[in-house]
Amino acid sequence: MKFNPPLTIEETQKGLLKKDFSAVDLVDSYLDRIKKYDKNLNAIITLAEDSAYEKAKKVDRLISDYKENAFKDYPLLGVVVIHKDMFLTKGIRTTAASNVLKDYIPSYSATTVKKFDAAGCITLAKANCDAWAHGSSGENSDFGPTKNPWNENFVAGGSSSGSAASLAANYCLIATGTDTCGSVRVPANFCGVVGLKPTYGSVSRYGVIAMASSLDSVGHFSRTVEDSRKIFEVTKGEDGLDATLKNSNIILDKSKITVGIPKEFFVKGLDKDVEKGVFAAINLLKKKGINFKEVSLPHTKYGISVYYIIQPAEVSSNLGRYDGIRFGDEREVFGDEAKRRIMLGTYVLSAGYYDAYYNQAMKVRSIIIKEVDNVFKDVDALIAPVAPTNAFKLGEKTNNPLSMYLTDIYAATANLTGIPSIAIPYGFSKNRLPLGFQIMAPKFSEDMLVSLGKMFQQEISWKPEVPNI
Repeated sequence: MKFNPPLTIEETQKGLLKKDFSAVDLVDSYLDRIKKYDKNLNAIITLAEDSAYEKAKKVDRLISDYKENAFKDYPLLGVVVIHKDMFLTKGIRTTAASNVLKDYIPSYSATTVKKFDAAGCITLAKANCDAWAHGSSGENSDFGPTKNPWNENFVAGGSSSGSAASLAANYCLIATGTDTCGSVRVPANFCGVVGLKPTYGSVSRYGVIAMASSLDSVGHFSRTVEDSRKIFEVTKGEDGLDATLKNSNIILDKSKITVGIPKEFFVKGLDKDVEKGVFAAINLLKKKGINFKEVSLPHTKYGISVYYIIQPAEVSSNLGRYDGIRFGDEREVFGDEAKRRIMLGTYVLSAGYYDAYYNQAMKVRSIIIKEVDNVFKDVDALIAPVAPTNAFKLGEKTNNPLSMYLTDIYAATANLTGIPSIAIPYGFSKNRLPLGFQIMAPKFSEDMLVSLGKMFQQEISWKPEVPNI
């Protein structure tokens, strides 16, 4: 059974209730697309066909027995999800897209996966990504690069490449990702879907393979901002397993919203198509009564430099556990990018260099946090590009790590400060690749992101598209 155009959560659940299709039909349709198209896209590492069909049959029985009441108890009932292969899934292979873990099958699931399961979701597959989430393009996977569904000669963005590409290609209804420096927002932007990076400390990291522990955020992909809100309502909150979590939800006054335009995000090096798209979005939001003002965040220009000191330091610590003794393969199997980050991290933490690099980076991070906190005293949110360009060609930056790292230059601020950010698609470039923008807000004010995002999508009468693969 075919589902085109792609469905939202509401459309899926209405169709299930009206018996236009069953949950088994949904799994059939998504699997058909994966088997037909993924040899080229390479967005999927592992399929979970048997468990998906088993869960789909349970979903159909619940709806048959309890009708609309089933959706009250299971808010994401019948929603087919694909998880980034950084999320532990009990009984389903989890590799982190690295040959070190190519045969690893976890004995337990991540908190987020459990919450999805409890909400009625159907796990269909594990998505490709940059190995250990190290990358901005999806090309660092030991299982091969993920290609962009809009043009297979271009990257899907990283590190959550397979998740964004899977959703764009209509392999699933929603997908999960992790965002340590744009790893949800950049692929969402490159693939034309919505990507939420929540506040650090709002969604549990338990059971998600760690990259940089003070920066990692557990996010997700959806087709609409409203779907993103529904997902976040399920995933957020304390679990007793991640000590950074806090149950908090700040509701800001939406009667008169002012959004800041940080001038440091609109400088030389920003692609003209990208800049035009952001200001077109600003003009549309002005029609809805949103006020805009230019603001300054002078130290955010150091954000990517700070990030590439702190992150490798934490990577070198987190990857130390993969010694090939308890599980996984030996360290020699690590790919080039993992080795690069381990060496950089070990260097900046070593005696004689700790104060010069790591300690100094942490001081600048504190300044950036203070700057962002202060700017939110004057504005309710910030609007900015997600990346300097739209998707670039496969192989274009693989031999130039510095150029690749600069892909994340506009993403670093939200991760270093812990604030939430949402990537919203809007339009296409001259070569028919997706464009978009990001909105950032104070900590624990995802409600503001949703409000502005929904306002924008309503203004443009947003209709998700599926590329011709």
